[in-house]
Amino acid sequence: MTDALPNSAPPAARASWREGLAVYLQPRVLIVLFLGFSSGLPLALSGSTLLVWMRESGVDLGTIGLFALVGTPYTLKFLWAPLVDALHVPLFTRRFGRRRGWLVFAQLLLIAAILLLALSDPARSPLFVALGALLVAAMSATQDIVVDAFRVESLPENEQAAGMASYVAAYRIGMLISTAGALFLVSAYESTGQTRATAWMWGYVTMALMVLIGTVTALAATEPEQSARAERATRGDSSFVRVVHAATGAFAEFLARKDALAALAFVVLFKFTDAFSGTMTAPFVIDLGFSRNDYAAIVKGVGLAATLIGGFAGGYLARRYTLAQSLWIGGMLQAVANLAFSWLAIVGVNQWALAFAITAENFTSAIGTVIFVAYLSALCKNPLHTATQYALLTALAAVGRTYLSSGAGYLAKATGWPAFFVICVLVAIPSLILLAWLQRRGHFADLGAIRA
Repeated sequence: MTDALPNSAPPAARASWREGLAVYLQPRVLIVLFLGFSSGLPLALSGSTLLVWMRESGVDLGTIGLFALVGTPYTLKFLWAPLVDALHVPLFTRRFGRRRGWLVFAQLLLIAAILLLALSDPARSPLFVALGALLVAAMSATQDIVVDAFRVESLPENEQAAGMASYVAAYRIGMLISTAGALFLVSAYESTGQTRATAWMWGYVTMALMVLIGTVTALAATEPEQSARAERATRGDSSFVRVVHAATGAFAEFLARKDALAALAFVVLFKFTDAFSGTMTAPFVIDLGFSRNDYAAIVKGVGLAATLIGGFAGGYLARRYTLAQSLWIGGMLQAVANLAFSWLAIVGVNQWALAFAITAENFTSAIGTVIFVAYLSALCKNPLHTATQYALLTALAAVGRTYLSSGAGYLAKATGWPAFFVICVLVAIPSLILLAWLQRRGHFADLGAIRA
């Protein structure tokens, strides 16, 4: 995205519509698309879908809010990202390569973790549920580390934008499958005469099997040439030396940048308004009186359309405006969208009102996500440290969803639903203040000509 400054690089020549569409059909981009689905699938299984299961099992709102803490691995994944960058997985690395070996290994462990969670009972053993959800989040975070590195290393520069857009769209679809799709599955199993607990178990078993889509994709892919070159270049180094180089190089380089701490704070806070409301959206809809199928049908139908359209809209905004301007638009839209849920809380059980609220949330969240990923990608400039730096940034972005949102249930209980979602709008203000400060300091001009 080009900044309107005298020393900005000139914009690249625009590709024709045919060329623009053809890039999405390139084998490398399609591989990234399916890996995006695989990355998005597990998130809700330890998040919103699990919260619906817990609420139906009679777990109180305060405990449900605390379960946001099981997302800790998404926040701390940068700590073991250097291990993924530097270490070999016995048998897997030799058979499939540096990146693909880690991908297959992480996905097999993820399947095992989801199956463990499927065997739990929220009403009887919330601690066991927390352990299972924590393992799912840890394996999912590890998969994210590898997929991000694979995406950056496997795609040439002229396919990076298409790969990023495909990844984000497929990630959202994966999340919808594990929310609306999982809820529909549970209802279908329940309609066959199974108990609610058994229906939830088989719903999670089915979700575990869907992880195999990512495994098949990893097996069909080829090892990125950049990864193969890095492997050859470090073949003579010990495992310890490779880990140290991957870790220290990434952190030292990033922290040496101008206004690094302010940029990291902005990364933490930009999606916080989404995370704070998203933690309680599913319990809110159930508490309001909608059925599980009502919620699932609207998320699967109207919500999916809004997400995909919002992704295209985010891509258009990122091409049309500067990176800073796009972040302003995305940040304000995703914050104001929370007012739709305040209105829904006042209206009550109304299908059209729910459809409007879900549409507003999905559309604006997709816009904000595409622009935010463009910003994160712009921050990771050194190909030697891309995987570890990207893991650090996405882990920091998860702080809002994991720690800052953990008290959302108590706040909702204290204020009531209409006021709670108004507060969700207000929590976006710190990120917008940081955005203005960084823009004034020339932060976005220093990133260079970046296009989403």
